[in-house]
Amino acid sequence: MLTLHAAERSPEAAVLVDGANLAAVGPYEELAAAHPSARVRRWPGILTPGLLNPYGPEILQAMYHPDPREAEGFGTEPIGGERARRIFRADPARVGASARRAVQRLLAHGTVAVAGELTSRPVIDAVRRAGLAVGRRPDRLAGPAALSPTPLILLPGPTPGGPARFAVFDVADRADLVSRGAGTCVATVIGGRLVYRSR
Repeated sequence: MLTLHAAERSPEAAVLVDGANLAAVGPYEELAAAHPSARVRRWPGILTPGLLNPYGPEILQAMYHPDPREAEGFGTEPIGGERARRIFRADPARVGASARRAVQRLLAHGTVAVAGELTSRPVIDAVRRAGLAVGRRPDRLAGPAALSPTPLILLPGPTPGGPARFAVFDVADRADLVSRGAGTCVATVIGGRLVYRSR
């Protein structure tokens, strides 16, 4: 089934999804007229190719992402450094669970790809299951590892025949996205599947 994704602030950047790939990219009106039977998903804000988070190993392997049920003992924010290493040493099974929660947090920030060398099997499995692409780390990194890195690294634009991988942010334009950050993500699509939706 064809699905047409369009964002109100970037109607010229609509995408037509056919399974795991993009069947077409272009103005919403043109795609809707050419494919009247396609299911339509309308989003606020802008449709983008999604973000690359260059801190894959730091976020997924070196930080512990607590389960909400552990808030009393660990809080709700990611834990790094020696404390995270102690948690993983005490219970190695927590590595995979932490990585799965970290992946969900990345998806909620419009991340569709991570960079860096992943060496932990549970982490690699979590990334693979989510469908996140793994890319080469940029030569220069700005700031510490974060779920929403600064500056934001947008991937190249979507192309017909390419993977159906993109994100939608509830912002006015790209400058507004840079200003307000990736926490404005309302939807993330990987492999044609809606893997995150804020509402």
